[in-house]
Amino acid sequence: QVQLVESGGGLVEAGGSLSASCAASGFTFDIFTMGWLRQVPGKEREVVAVISPKGGLVYYADSVKGRFTISRDNDKNTLDLQMDNLQPEDTAVYYCAEMQWSGGDGRYSYADYWGQGIQVTVSS
Repeated sequence: QVQLVESGGGLVEAGGSLSASCAASGFTFDIFTMGWLRQVPGKEREVVAVISPKGGLVYYADSVKGRFTISRDNDKNTLDLQMDNLQPEDTAVYYCAEMQWSGGDGRYSYADYWGQGIQVTVSS
C-alpha cells in the first residue's frame, strides 16, 4: 500500500531555513505527481508545492513562492522541500502527498494520499 514517511522540519527563528524529506513506497513513484501540503489547527489543509512525475513542472502557492523549493529523486523515491526565509505564518504540520495535477499551472492539484506529517514551527 502507499506509504509516505516524512522527516525533517523542527523549530527555527524567523528568517531561518528548514528542510523536509519524504520517503515513498508501495507505488510506482516516478509516474505520480507529488506535493507538500500544510495544515494549521482549525484551518483547511492547503497545497504548498507540487511537482510533476519527471520534475519538469512545479507549482508553488503564492504564500511560499520564492522561498520554498520542491524537488524529487525518482531513483531514490524521495521528495524534498527546502524552506528558506521562514516566517511565523509558515508554522504548520507539513504533509507529503501523492497528488493529481490539476489546472494548467497545477494550482488546483489535490491529494490522494498523504503521510503522517511533521511539525514546522517558526518563532518570531
